[in-house]
Amino acid sequence: MTLAMQRRALADAVPTNSILLLDPPPTGIERKGVLLMRLEDYPKEPRFAATVLKSERITDEGADAEVRELVLEVDRDEFNFEIGQSIGVLVEGPKEFGGSLRQRLYTVADTPSAKGDAKPQIRLVVRRCDYIDDYSGEQYAGVNSNFLCDRKPGDQLSITGPFGLPFTVPEDKKANLLLIGLGTGIAPFRAFVKHIYQDIGDWEGRVRLLYGARSGLELLYMNDKRDDFARYYDEDTFEAIQALSPRPNWADPIAWDYAIEERSGEILSMLDDEHTYVYVAGLVPIRDALDKLFANMVGSPESWAKKKAELKEAGRWVELLY
Repeated sequence: MTLAMQRRALADAVPTNSILLLDPPPTGIERKGVLLMRLEDYPKEPRFAATVLKSERITDEGADAEVRELVLEVDRDEFNFEIGQSIGVLVEGPKEFGGSLRQRLYTVADTPSAKGDAKPQIRLVVRRCDYIDDYSGEQYAGVNSNFLCDRKPGDQLSITGPFGLPFTVPEDKKANLLLIGLGTGIAPFRAFVKHIYQDIGDWEGRVRLLYGARSGLELLYMNDKRDDFARYYDEDTFEAIQALSPRPNWADPIAWDYAIEERSGEILSMLDDEHTYVYVAGLVPIRDALDKLFANMVGSPESWAKKKAELKEAGRWVELLY
C-alpha cells in the first residue's frame, strides 16, 4: 500500500457525525461527562436491512458543504430506538484497500416514528466528506458519507445498532437546557427539542440552542431551505442563537464570543443555576473553542476548569464528541 493510500485509509477512519457512545461500553476512554470510544469497538452484528425512502439536500446549493437528510425504513418491526441514539451503516470499502467492510455511525435526527403496522423509520443527517491527501495532492471521497449521499429512494443498505443514549431529558420540566452544537452536531438536538415541546409539552425551563457553522448557508435546519426550529420560536422558553465565522471564505474560526457577547450574563446565570444542564455535540475541536470562550466569560482558565469540573461531577455537563 502506498503512503497516499495509507493516508486515505486513516482519514476515512474518522467517523462522520458518529456518536462516540456505546451502551453498554465495551472499552474506551471514559471521563465524567465524556466517553470517547474507538470505532472498531462497535459490533457489526446483528445487521438489518433498510430501504431509502427519501434523500434531500438541506444545505443551500451555494454552500460549500453538501449535507443531506435521509429517511430510512427498517425491515424489522422490533427495531426500537430512543432519542439521541445512533445507528451504524455498513459499506464495502475500495478494492485497493482490500474491500473491507466499513462501519460509520450516524445520529438519529428525529424522534421514533409512531408504532403500529408501519415499519420503523429513521432520519439521518449526512455530510458528504472529501479531502485532499497531503502527500499526493489528490482528492479522495469518504467512502460511507458519499455512499449515503448518493443513495436514491428504493436503494437498500445494511445497518446496525441502535447504540448509546448521550442526552437524557431531565424529569423536572423547570430545568434549563443549554444546547451547543457545531455542524452536524445539531442532529441530536433536532430530535431533543422536538421531543421536549411536542411529546412532553409544557416545558417551563429556559432552552437555549447555540449553533455554530462557518456560514449562514451551512446552518442545518436553520436556513432558508429548512428551518425546522422555526416551529418553536413562538415558545416562550426557547431561543436559538447562531454563531458564524466572520469571514467564512478565509476559514476563520466561528465567532462564538461575538454570538453570545450580549448573552453572557444570561448564560452565566444559567450555569450557576443547579437546575441547568449543558449538552455539547460536534467535532472534538469544539471542546477547546468552548473552553476558551467560557474561560473568558468567568474570568480565567482556572476558574472555568473548576466550574466545568463541578458541572460534570453533578452530571450537568455532557459532551458528545466525534
